[in-house]
Amino acid sequence: MSPTAANAEGQRRAERLGITPGVLVQSLNEDNDIAYDLLDAVTSASGTELVPEDSDDVVDVVLLWWRDDDGDLVEALIDARRQLSEAGVIWLLTPKAGRAGHVEPSDVLEAVPAVGLVQTSTVSVATEWAGMRLAAPKSQRVRHR
Repeated sequence: MSPTAANAEGQRRAERLGITPGVLVQSLNEDNDIAYDLLDAVTSASGTELVPEDSDDVVDVVLLWWRDDDGDLVEALIDARRQLSEAGVIWLLTPKAGRAGHVEPSDVLEAVPAVGLVQTSTVSVATEWAGMRLAAPKSQRVRHR
């Protein structure tokens, strides 16, 4: 793939994650197996640097990289939700089926309601990674007028 085509594909993936100019994004639980090209596309689309893990800033999107042996998913989702804006979303990024570290969908379906979230969509975000969009149910969101 040419660099121009790769940039366009990265831009499409960032758009699928809802990344637009000015969106604040935090990436959690990174390891050497993550899709760095996706992170590059996200920072390019948002026009901002990723918010550091140790920051107190409120963010619009959390990218939570998660593998089967990473521990307690409920605790990780609770931690990821702490700095999330009321209308923010968590993208739970897991290795695709057949890849090392694949997380069973039943594990996600069990964990998500326990932290007051719902899964709204699933997309392919990289060659090795799938993303599940998690958000607070609309009935729980506070509307500002």
